[in-house]
Amino acid sequence: MKKTFILFSILFAVSLSSFAQADEEYSNTLKKMFAVSGSEGTYQVAIKQMFSIFKQQYADVDEAMWTDLEKEFSQTSINDLTEMLVPVYYKQLTQEDLEELIAFYQTAVGKKFAKSTPFIMQESMQVGQQWGMKIGEDFEKKMKEKGY
Repeated sequence: MKKTFILFSILFAVSLSSFAQADEEYSNTLKKMFAVSGSEGTYQVAIKQMFSIFKQQYADVDEAMWTDLEKEFSQTSINDLTEMLVPVYYKQLTQEDLEELIAFYQTAVGKKFAKSTPFIMQESMQVGQQWGMKIGEDFEKKMKEKGY
């Protein structure tokens, strides 16, 4: 009985170690995919936009402080976001899928798309806001037509 318990304990420890290594490998591959796909650039744009809002709220903070904070948050926030997104991506994409995406983003068209992604996302958010406002206006109009 004791030997069985020890055997199961060893097998459990080995499987946890393997899973941790696989999880770290997946995380590193996801980070690489974010870097080559332009996603990291898109996240950097979002951080810059957040800092623009923060600067308005804390107008008395000097520029050197903002530069230091933005540099710090740019790196740590991306790492934190990547770790938070690992389970999301893991549900949908395998390690091999990520590696194939990385290979795509290393092609000419992949590089072009990656370079354009932050700009596409930035403009898409503006278009999305306009679209949402139009839906809201159309919805209000329909509700008024129906007597609400």
